[in-house]
Amino acid sequence: MHSLLVAALIAATVSPAGGIPATDRELTFQSGGIAAHGTLHVPAHRPGDRLAAALLLPGSGPTDRNGNQAGIHPGTLALMADALGRDGVMTFRFDKYGSGPAPTLPPAGSGYSVFIRQADAAYETLRAQPETNPFAMLVAGHSEGGMNALLVATSVRPRPAGLALVAPQDLRILDLIQLQVGAQLDAALPPDQARVQKDLVAAWIADFRAGRPTSTDGMLPALVPLFRTLAAQSIYLRPDDAIYPPDVARHVPAGTRVLVTCGTADANVPCDTLPPLLRALRGEHLATLDGIDHFLHPAGSPVDDQPLAPGFLAALHQWARYWSR
Repeated sequence: MHSLLVAALIAATVSPAGGIPATDRELTFQSGGIAAHGTLHVPAHRPGDRLAAALLLPGSGPTDRNGNQAGIHPGTLALMADALGRDGVMTFRFDKYGSGPAPTLPPAGSGYSVFIRQADAAYETLRAQPETNPFAMLVAGHSEGGMNALLVATSVRPRPAGLALVAPQDLRILDLIQLQVGAQLDAALPPDQARVQKDLVAAWIADFRAGRPTSTDGMLPALVPLFRTLAAQSIYLRPDDAIYPPDVARHVPAGTRVLVTCGTADANVPCDTLPPLLRALRGEHLATLDGIDHFLHPAGSPVDDQPLAPGFLAALHQWARYWSR
């Protein structure tokens, strides 16, 4: 059992008649001997109720419990927690390694699986809460967190009853980066110049995957820092790039209630890459969000401090209402 520290009650809203008001609790849990911190949101409920409980997983990079990182503050996970709370679903979101007000590094020598083990420990922390219904455990992940939700769903016990894969990573990470960079090059350069740069990117990826030395020679200056950073993070990148999300999805138990969303204005995870993932999940799970970008906003909206688009909220509500009280 992972050690657990319950800190302060820090928020409350109106409770049902004779009931317990909604609260936020700060929780600390351990994974690999390193403490992680997060926020548990418990909706207003009656004494003795056991609630559906969703673990919320962030996207790539040093993204914190609210879905923010340095210079980007969309608040995606905090807003999802609010929306699920209105449906009576409790949530737990946490600061992954490298994020939050007191960022911690993973154990030395760790590969990508360290992030899944941390998420598994967070799932166990959520399951252990006194308000949790252990038969209604859920996992919701945004972007890379969608892929990680699939991995968590195949490693924890009890298996989650539901998954929300929100604009999920659905390709190997280097294939996705190649797709994203290629689209940016096509938009910025004449076709012949874009083709040269895309060939250099493809060669870098082929060399990396083959274990050969990689080179950024000839790449545009704007691309060089990205690929040098990727090379420097090879301890995480190699095992991450080995994950093909549809292969993981085939191991999600039949009967799991799944939501997959894609925005037609999402340049990070285009809708047309999703069919293999959907086929692997063996069902009609897709909610296509017209004109919605990767941060779940109408196309062209600022990233920071925006509400989630009504179309996404409707899809999330439709998924969560199965467990609503």
